[in-house]
Amino acid sequence: MTNDDLKWGPFPLVLAGAALAMLAIFFVDGEWGAFALGAVLMVAAALRFAGYGGLMAIRTRKTDMVVYGGIGVGLVAVAMFLEYGSVLKPAVLQLLGGG
Repeated sequence: MTNDDLKWGPFPLVLAGAALAMLAIFFVDGEWGAFALGAVLMVAAALRFAGYGGLMAIRTRKTDMVVYGGIGVGLVAVAMFLEYGSVLKPAVLQLLGGG
């Protein structure tokens, strides 16, 4: 590996955010911690879209964006349904034509 391959980029920012979100999951509230972790992953996807890579660049830019963004959106959706499921479930079912 050359020195160019070891650029940090925004990796410490994303790592710190993920660590804080995991602490929030374990010690504060699981729903909001999952929301924060999803938000951090969406920020990672946005940074990857903007061209930043460094140690966050594992695959191609497009693949990284889809994976980071997809997992982030999924975590945010799960956290929202855990926190506000009684309100969101009927709305989503009505939207999909099932209720």
